Amino acid sequence: MALLHVNFFSDVLGMCMNMDVILPQQTKNQIGMKGTRKNGKIPTLYLLHGMSDDHTIWQRRTSIERYVSEMGIAVIMPTTHLGWYTNTAYGLNYWTFISKELPMICRSFFANLSERREDTFVAGLSMGGYGAFKLALGASDTFGAAASLSGALNARRRETDSHARTNRTFWEGVFGPLDQIKGSSNDLMTLAEQLKQSGKPLPKLFMWCGTEDFLFEENEMMYQYFKEMGFDVTYTKGSGGHQWECWDEQIQNILKWLPIQPENNE
Repeated sequence: MALLHVNFFSDVLGMCMNMDVILPQQTKNQIGMKGTRKNGKIPTLYLLHGMSDDHTIWQRRTSIERYVSEMGIAVIMPTTHLGWYTNTAYGLNYWTFISKELPMICRSFFANLSERREDTFVAGLSMGGYGAFKLALGASDTFGAAASLSGALNARRRETDSHARTNRTFWEGVFGPLDQIKGSSNDLMTLAEQLKQSGKPLPKLFMWCGTEDFLFEENEMMYQYFKEMGFDVTYTKGSGGHQWECWDEQIQNILKWLPIQPENNE
């Protein structure tokens, strides 16, 4: 595998940004690990961080490079600060950056990345789980599958959430008036309904949440919602809280679940 630390400029955000990139490499003599590089264009997983973290966190808390070494896929780990993968009310357009600009930049830097939605996936934890589902629902022409670990998936609850009320300046800076989230482009349920009505192909979805997680009930509710809406959604749960020991285990299950095409000769 090749690990690249990439510093680049975002025209959308008007500032320098960072991402770490894992690229597949065919290797023979690595001790303790085998690298695989398949023929054709490379499937890509965009791996998103949560609120307190950045583009380095998946490498610092998991063995993501080792987990994907024989899969022949690329992993893009961008930083998105505390923007909640949203065009924020305070003026920074993180949604446009992550949904449009970043895939274009990555494909221009790394020409072997596939441009097919069937080969383009997104996953994340907590805030990143919300971002992953938002990308799959709001940018379904780009992303064919999404996975959420302990995702903060129900943005509507910010209106009544005690933490949001205590930190209202922050949350309204991100989402705007909290009583207007429902029905907006930041509401996953609204995005799901709009996508279903559009007749476009629906993304495959994967959800996991720990039964001791403060977001567990939210994930239970959202699973039922997506299931009733007719999405192909896989939902698993198990003992655990909002912790990296859970996410390190579950990202391996996500990698097994990814609907990677058996032959990719684009």
